[in-house]
Amino acid sequence: MPRPQFDSFGDFYAYYLDEHTECATRITHFVGTGFFLMCGFLMGILLNPWLFPIGVLGAYFCAWIGHFVFERNRPATFSFPLWSLIADFRMFFELCLRVRRFRLCNRCKERALA
Repeated sequence: MPRPQFDSFGDFYAYYLDEHTECATRITHFVGTGFFLMCGFLMGILLNPWLFPIGVLGAYFCAWIGHFVFERNRPATFSFPLWSLIADFRMFFELCLRVRRFRLCNRCKERALA
């Protein structure tokens, strides 16, 4: 499958959201990003630099579980690392602010009804 091309972050973010349609994938990303932010906060308080790589590994572990187990797709991080990182934080804060929701997507609803 050819790698998609994007002219702007807005175009990429639409693609990113399309790769995160399963509610479980959004939850795993939310938990992973929250874990990373918590590790960063604790790193600043405890002055322990080991919390940074622990936070990164924990965040990626959670996100990749979402992609490989629930979404069954390849994480965009492999092809677009910087834009994926920015998009992940944007989705995290949109979920926090309820701009975006942890609702059942159409595929989740179809499985629940089957």
